[in-house]
Amino acid sequence: MQTKENTMIPEQPLTDSSATAAFGGEGWSPRTRSHLQEIGDIWADCGIDSEWKPLQSVLVHRPGPELAVPPDRINALQLAAPLDLPRARAEHDRMLEIYAKNQVDVQVMAPGPSTLPNQLYCADLLAMTPQGAILARPASTVRAGEERWVAKTLGMLGIPVLKTLTGTATFEGADLMWLDPDTVVIGRGLRTNQAAIDQITTLLAENGITTLAFDLPFGTMHFMGMLRIVDKDLAFIWPRRTPYGLVTALKERGFAVKPLPHEPEAVSNMAFNFVVLGPKKIMLPAGNPKTIAACEAMGIHCIPVPVDELQKANGAMGCMTGILHRKM
Repeated sequence: MQTKENTMIPEQPLTDSSATAAFGGEGWSPRTRSHLQEIGDIWADCGIDSEWKPLQSVLVHRPGPELAVPPDRINALQLAAPLDLPRARAEHDRMLEIYAKNQVDVQVMAPGPSTLPNQLYCADLLAMTPQGAILARPASTVRAGEERWVAKTLGMLGIPVLKTLTGTATFEGADLMWLDPDTVVIGRGLRTNQAAIDQITTLLAENGITTLAFDLPFGTMHFMGMLRIVDKDLAFIWPRRTPYGLVTALKERGFAVKPLPHEPEAVSNMAFNFVVLGPKKIMLPAGNPKTIAACEAMGIHCIPVPVDELQKANGAMGCMTGILHRKM
């Protein structure tokens, strides 16, 4: 017959858990690198601190059935005219070919359960910093929620999201631009409000970056529509739209400030809605010969791409391109 003594579990020697790695003992490996030092390792290569350095990667959304909008809904959905979808897709594909030829990595937005028509315009949906992304919070109800699919995409790509705007803040990425690695400018207006500027200013100040805010004129959409920086010392502005204080800030930082190359083409064919591929190298809408001639006279290499159909959605390649990474 088995006795109680025979069935007892032998006592285990007591161990000091504080001596194990999990509690900081032998084998513990402290994390000593900063977040910035982990970009390109734990996190994907990403970040920008300029508007003109060589472009490395971008975020886009390929036009889909969400842009088959009935004529009576065009204005309500912030479009200019009905689109021929196959033609719009062909134009978008051509734009992506140009990126590929210029060694720019193209990332495509992760689909959501219901894609909204304006999701095409990825520049509005985030703003990049040297350490990750600030998610936009679009100002209109017809774009509300687009930022969710940007957040999902960035997560899949391994790009950190530094800030999600809260409260009543509204912000669109095309309202933020870099003057130099220590200074950003933000346009306060229809799409970006003071609550967002306050939150972004606080975030950037933690990283030693100054934020300058300027009011945008009534009837303008984004800061991108009045300022384009194409090299370390060359900026174009739209006269009578660009705030005086912004021009002063540019000149104080050594920029030659020029009026946009040809205002009529900018009005009629979005010639100012271009993407800077690198120093003095831009991709712009085709059909703007005077703008191209003026730019080339200043040593700017121009790559024209047809976007006539896509422009009916109220933007061109500048609006359609979310910048994820430039050389820093």
